[in-house]
Amino acid sequence: MPLNGADAAIGKDPAENGNHASHQPNGKVYDVNYEEESHNDINAVRYPDGSVRLRNPNIELMDQDILYHLALGSGSHDLVEMFGDVKFVCLGGTPKRMEQFAYNIMAEIGYKLPCGTTLQDISHFSYRYSMYKVGPVLSISHGMGIPSVGILLHEVIKLMYHAKVQDPVFFRIGTCGGIGNEGGTVVISEEVVDGALRNVLELTVLGKTLQRPAKLDRRLARELKALADPEDPYDTVTGKTMCTYDFYEGQGRLDGAFCDFTEADKMEYLEKIHKSGVMNIEMESLAFAALTHHAGIKAAVICVTILDRLKSDQVLAPREVLDEWQQRPTKLVSKYIKRYLQMKGRLSLDGHGSIAVKSPRRFKLVQQESETYD
Repeated sequence: MPLNGADAAIGKDPAENGNHASHQPNGKVYDVNYEEESHNDINAVRYPDGSVRLRNPNIELMDQDILYHLALGSGSHDLVEMFGDVKFVCLGGTPKRMEQFAYNIMAEIGYKLPCGTTLQDISHFSYRYSMYKVGPVLSISHGMGIPSVGILLHEVIKLMYHAKVQDPVFFRIGTCGGIGNEGGTVVISEEVVDGALRNVLELTVLGKTLQRPAKLDRRLARELKALADPEDPYDTVTGKTMCTYDFYEGQGRLDGAFCDFTEADKMEYLEKIHKSGVMNIEMESLAFAALTHHAGIKAAVICVTILDRLKSDQVLAPREVLDEWQQRPTKLVSKYIKRYLQMKGRLSLDGHGSIAVKSPRRFKLVQQESETYD
């Protein structure tokens, strides 16, 4: 699909990153990169206008699709009216951090709320994730760990489909442990690997092991790196990110409730992954990269280190220092978004996109379902 204007400036059509599954003799299921297949397979992840096509034919057959963990539904809400203008989806760990990001991006792009209104948490009734909309930007908390971000991404990708969003760009903004990088260093992920240095998300589906490639858009990573200010009093680097399923044993920490290895064992492992190019460790990027790649969505991971794991297991920086460090990835993403909107002539936006109820009865039912769904 040809691109024009600012879309071309931020990289190729994300649909070119699609993939699908094939079965191998060993019984495992592997995803295959669409670049190895016919270009026509792009149709599996994009409609002709660039809007997201789901890789699930069941959704089209449903009377309504309830996004339980977002307190939204295709039958209860006018999702096109509410979210059809979205271009950027920014995910981060905590509701408070993403609320602050929403206010920051509002000031950065000159977005103005309608008179007498305030920024609202669209997913308040879910009690699980928080979602704020600032013009073409969604700011959403994803919780902690692969399961939490995986659940969220399934529903956010479906939201993009129902809202007919065209060529969205996803960012994960967060904190991490550095490997050979001092606290406060911004790391832009070029590649994501698991604890065994494999760049796949391994899932068990219907009793079969599926390995889904965890790939990020490298061009997007380069563009973010180019926006880093050389005058910043901290480094902005690119490299591999390791994603683990656990904060303690999975990351080689000695201070968990359980530990069956020594300090020497830990250091040997950390030095090994450091030599392989791993710059940082966190707990969400593997699922984030795998699911966005499978959906054909351009995505990037930008984190700030809060310690160097080659020196310590525990975070010792004062709270005010950590608060400033956490602003560094958001500043870079905000700069990218502002640059894009400037090129499109879309700064100084009027406020719109508030809750649009299509069916009051279904709206109430969705709230009740979201409140009680486990």
